[in-house]
Amino acid sequence: MSATVPFGTSALRELTLPQILRHRAETAGDALAFREKVRGVWRRTTWAQYHATARRLAIALYSRGFRPGDRLAVASENIPEWMYADLAAQMVGGACLGIYPTNPWPELQYILRQSRTRFVVCGDQEQTDKVIDASASGEGLPDLDGIITVDAKGMRHYAQSTLMSFSDLLCLGERHEAEFGTVVDDLIEKGRPDDVAIVVYTSGTTGMPKGAMLTHRNMVHAAAEVVDIAGLTADTYSIVCYLPLCHVAERSFSTCMHLITGCTISFAESIDTVVANLREIAPRGFLGVPRIWEKMQQGVVFRMRDATPLQRRVFETCMARGRGIAERRLRNGGGFASLSDRVAYTLLWVTCFRSLKKHLGLDRVRAGFCGGATISAEVLLFFWILGVPVYQIYGMTETGGVTHMQRPGFTELGTAGLLVGGLEQRVDSDGELLVRGPSVFKGYLFDEEASGRALADGGWLRTGDIVEFTPDRQLRVVDRKKDILITSGGKNITPSLIENALKDSVYVREAILLGDGRHFLSALIQIDFDTVGQWAREKGIPYTTYRTLAENASVRELIEAEVAQVNARFARVENIRKFVILAKELDHDDGEMTATMKVRRRIIEQRFRSEIVTIYGEAA
Repeated sequence: MSATVPFGTSALRELTLPQILRHRAETAGDALAFREKVRGVWRRTTWAQYHATARRLAIALYSRGFRPGDRLAVASENIPEWMYADLAAQMVGGACLGIYPTNPWPELQYILRQSRTRFVVCGDQEQTDKVIDASASGEGLPDLDGIITVDAKGMRHYAQSTLMSFSDLLCLGERHEAEFGTVVDDLIEKGRPDDVAIVVYTSGTTGMPKGAMLTHRNMVHAAAEVVDIAGLTADTYSIVCYLPLCHVAERSFSTCMHLITGCTISFAESIDTVVANLREIAPRGFLGVPRIWEKMQQGVVFRMRDATPLQRRVFETCMARGRGIAERRLRNGGGFASLSDRVAYTLLWVTCFRSLKKHLGLDRVRAGFCGGATISAEVLLFFWILGVPVYQIYGMTETGGVTHMQRPGFTELGTAGLLVGGLEQRVDSDGELLVRGPSVFKGYLFDEEASGRALADGGWLRTGDIVEFTPDRQLRVVDRKKDILITSGGKNITPSLIENALKDSVYVREAILLGDGRHFLSALIQIDFDTVGQWAREKGIPYTTYRTLAENASVRELIEAEVAQVNARFARVENIRKFVILAKELDHDDGEMTATMKVRRRIIEQRFRSEIVTIYGEAA
């Protein structure tokens, strides 16, 4: 392999991820690959160390019987060992799959059994216990040969013969270097782009998750397109790794784009500390799912309510002035529409926006990205007003993460930009988007029936999304095909538009629109415990739990006012006539949310049947 393979070229797209990692180690071995905070101190890892550790782990796995075509799972928070395990499995010709740390053991058991996983890497005792419980329950895990624990604290007396520590596995790799080192090197060299690299289990909003098989070509093509379009390099791009690596988007940005650009990754201490970590790290790029961007925006808005009258006045004035500038920028494709707008923004930046961006940790961000679900245009506009360009991306697990992307020149709010290079698209007779090309997956693991439903004749992937296009071919997602509501009067309603409008309120955490087959729309609403709680304290309203807050009459009046504001933005037929505030927060452990915090509509409609009966006065 050439010592100088530039990113974004056809040569790169013909390599596997381990081959790209080897290239980085050979050409920039002393450069910083990633860093992790340990006891308050940043621990640094170079590209040479990254490659050597992953290779040593691959040798150990091979010595334990792991072979091409086998699968290894990781159940852990984001840590460097996640990436070592991912690349090690691929080095041997196998595939790695992720299990969300929040998955209860029955769901973990289903994934490990269905995938016939040989080894599982667990981040800590909690994840290890779940695997042990899954092994001992029901039909167990007959294909599992080993459990590898990264942090073995509290496990001194565990006696399972299949259990070993991550550090012991690395020592095993050192001992078998002479025996299997050249074998692993040969397997790395023989790897092909169309080999399966990872298996990503879908969120399972309508049933048990399915394992999407993604090849090296799938992942590299999608990531390389983002890199090329955004012009990202090691000098202009750095990442905070905080979204679960089980998710295809984080795998694309924090594994593939990291390898392609040679940039630096900083691991956030946890999802709860990401804002504090952002301030410290000040990355040049940032990927956020809608909920992250929403929380950041709402945090600023609510924080300003506690500011002094002068500070609030300055903030409101700057946001009002900045709104017009941002709207003209967006119409102009992202660039300032005039010199006067540039000068005016500079004054707003000095007066207000500089400190706000620094507070959010976004003061060095060249490009922000938003994907994973629909998001309100108001949220994205907020960040454009501050001067943080946030580009909407669209894709799905089955396409390696990205098929469409906004970019300079194509930044219309409410769209996901243009189709990335190398892909084709068409719209079916019912408005469903179909795509095909080098990033479309091979199918679902051990599920030919589901694969056949997803892939139409000619290799076209059915996305399940109803879409439309702007005159300049930017994609606008209407909604999920299965989520479109049709009222008894025959009116088609797009739930996500109204739900996102409700979630623009700092007081609303989740909203589920109802009305399919009925004569009016209603909603189930989950209040935001933090912001409504702060509002209640300011009003002197006592509460102890989420439930007591949700059932308070004054809180209902607060949400009524928020619903009324949303209704004013839509046609009468799209107005919410009734709503119920949920008495509990939606939870992944209860099956109401996916691990990526997407609402499982059908389950919620079953779980909250009595609330729906209260709204419509009929059997749900």
